[in-house]
Amino acid sequence: MIEQPTAVALDIDGTLIDHDEGMSPAVVDAIRRTAARVPVILATGRAWSTTKPVAERLGLPAGGFVVCSNGARTLGYPDGEVVDERTFDPSTVIESVRRYAPNARMAVEESDGTYLVTAPFPEGDLGRDAKIRVVGDDELAPQPVTRLIIRDPEQSEDDFVRLAERLGLHGVSYFVGWTAWLDIAPEGVDKSTGLKVALAQHGLEPSGLVAIGDGRNDIEMLTYAGHGVAMGSSPDEVKAAADEVTKSVQDDGAAAILNRWF
Repeated sequence: MIEQPTAVALDIDGTLIDHDEGMSPAVVDAIRRTAARVPVILATGRAWSTTKPVAERLGLPAGGFVVCSNGARTLGYPDGEVVDERTFDPSTVIESVRRYAPNARMAVEESDGTYLVTAPFPEGDLGRDAKIRVVGDDELAPQPVTRLIIRDPEQSEDDFVRLAERLGLHGVSYFVGWTAWLDIAPEGVDKSTGLKVALAQHGLEPSGLVAIGDGRNDIEMLTYAGHGVAMGSSPDEVKAAADEVTKSVQDDGAAAILNRWF
């Protein structure tokens, strides 16, 4: 157990915000008190365009950093200056997806936060305020990207675990989401990648970091931090990777952790 954290990393969806985009006053209050004392770093699969409004709702102070796109982009807050960016060529993965999941929808994130999609995603999947443009497969990724999202609302989470195995994903990192969602990232890139960059900017070590998350894409972040906390609704493998399990987002689990120290 960390005696007193020197920084806090927070996932957004399922950790701070529920599925209806709600964030409780208790969580907002706890984060504001925390951010007044130590750096609070949002570490999310979201794009910058849908992360910045959350940072603004939380009242995070200027001069900090956010980790977006599952660690592929680390940006300064509030100006969005790119401190670190990792990309890859997704063309081989796109071809494999079409072979093994012909009905899947795919999306890539452009540098301005716009999502290029092969077909519309279910409403809210990419963020309620996300900018979206529908393109053909050949227009999806003419240049390297920070992430490739694969989604099929007609499939299950277990179906996508098996899909990831069938795709034979070499040379990339990948994360299976809550629903039929697969996030492809550059090889070796996860949320801890961006957190290393952000902590270095602050001159801090991971031993003093408390990280809170709920998804499979949070596992590396939780094990990287000095103290990793899984939300109560997390999959079993996420809970197993954490040092502690808190209450669910509906029960203000993140606030319960932060209130211990701040």
